[in-house]
Amino acid sequence: MWREICNDYKTHGQRLSDPAFVSLVVYRYGRWAMQRQNRILRWFANKVYGLLCILILNVTKVWIPPSVTLGDGFHIIHAEGSLSIHPDVVIGERCGVMHNVTIGTNMGPGAPKIGDDVFIGVNSTVLGRIKIGNRVRIGANTAVSTNVPDDSIVVGSPARIYPNLPIFARKPKKDLDVS
Repeated sequence: MWREICNDYKTHGQRLSDPAFVSLVVYRYGRWAMQRQNRILRWFANKVYGLLCILILNVTKVWIPPSVTLGDGFHIIHAEGSLSIHPDVVIGERCGVMHNVTIGTNMGPGAPKIGDDVFIGVNSTVLGRIKIGNRVRIGANTAVSTNVPDDSIVVGSPARIYPNLPIFARKPKKDLDVS
């Protein structure tokens, strides 16, 4: 837990007052509390977690339940708005999320599974039992409710998927003749 908190501190500008960092510390504590084997210690730790939710998460508006699985390098890029994540969501490594994002269910069972190196833009929603592939970029104001393959860009509401992101990176460089 301490290693993860130190990494969160570095990722979020090395400021103890950063709302994203504070919210992730509460999430990490809640996850730690949930995993205690001793019933009495787990009960007490969960009561402290509930108090922290009331005092801190109502101010930061970043709701990450302790049952969410976050990969290493999770980054809340701006915590000025709200962030709401369903308890069953699984998020891969190095995922960046902007403000006013909802990741959750779509009026039915199941929650999204998000791959590695994913970026989710401001005011976006990712809903339903869907899989978001690796290296996906979800644009601002996008509503995603279908599976998205690896290396894609997703924009719009409803979402339009533009596959094969690496083709943009593989463009041959033109030699400049300086003569």
